[in-house]
Amino acid sequence: MVRVHFSVEDWGRLRFAPRPSPVPELHAALLMLGAPHEGLLFGRWRARTARALPAGAEPLADLVPAGSAPVFLDVLGETRQEGFAAMQATAPELVRSELERVYAGHGGPAPAWVRSLHAGGPEGWRTLAGAQRAAYETVLAPVWGLVQDLHRAEFARHALALAEDGPAAALTALAPGSVVEGGVWTWPAGSGGGDVRLGGRGLVLLPTFHWRGGPLVQDRPDQPDRPVVLAYPAGPGLPPVPEAPGGPEEPLAGVLGTTRAALLRALPTPRTTTELARTLGVSAATVSGHTTALRTAGLLTTTRTGRSVHHTRTAITELLLRHDPSGTSDTRPRP
Repeated sequence: MVRVHFSVEDWGRLRFAPRPSPVPELHAALLMLGAPHEGLLFGRWRARTARALPAGAEPLADLVPAGSAPVFLDVLGETRQEGFAAMQATAPELVRSELERVYAGHGGPAPAWVRSLHAGGPEGWRTLAGAQRAAYETVLAPVWGLVQDLHRAEFARHALALAEDGPAAALTALAPGSVVEGGVWTWPAGSGGGDVRLGGRGLVLLPTFHWRGGPLVQDRPDQPDRPVVLAYPAGPGLPPVPEAPGGPEEPLAGVLGTTRAALLRALPTPRTTTELARTLGVSAATVSGHTTALRTAGLLTTTRTGRSVHHTRTAITELLLRHDPSGTSDTRPRP
């Protein structure tokens, strides 16, 4: 089992990554390609992804000759390029020592490009950049919009749990079966092993949607002031897949329906039932039915002032709509 030890300072430095990070998500997906225990749910995804993975991505396997990856791959960044730049900024001595560690006892020579990386040569970094780009374009680029949507939903769920129940309960909600006792967050058996001592550095929680194993911990020894990053499996338990042609144009509409999604978008400021009916092009009775359902779900509130009824989005709705790439000024429901 994995045990994460919190000090008093660490509770105040507990953070949730505001946006997904392409490099850790890509590495999680590549790890999942070699995880045979998920054949039922991930088997079809694994077979399809393995067939599509181009030869240009093959050098990435050279970095894990025995299943253990060098820690200089543990980076964040909001774009793949930003993550790679952070990787390339790793101290040369750590790159060398980590490559020596993962190849210790391997029994065969490292490929030429890995030897170049060990020597700090530009050819090694060019090969790594090209392999990472090829893998990203095949594995992540087609579903990156969905990953962003899933991350926003997970962010909102965590924020609600944190506000309602506090940090300990919010942590255990991320990993069924985990417990928090005496300042130690313990993951259930079968999640790997080891103790992670935060020591006042804090913890960043990063959901990953391509991994179903235990927590993936980033604890860089060369960056003692950097928070520890813990990537945990999140989402519906199935790998993200590209949306089929003709599918919903916006994620929120795919869950709520186009009219209810449009209604929420029509509420940047409070509006009455009559105003919403006029904006959406539907009857007031139809708006009343939708607002009742959305109010029950906690996505809007309704207040009465005299004879007027005003509807307002809740904070959780604002989180769901924030930075949504499908936002539009046209609030009419699509047919």
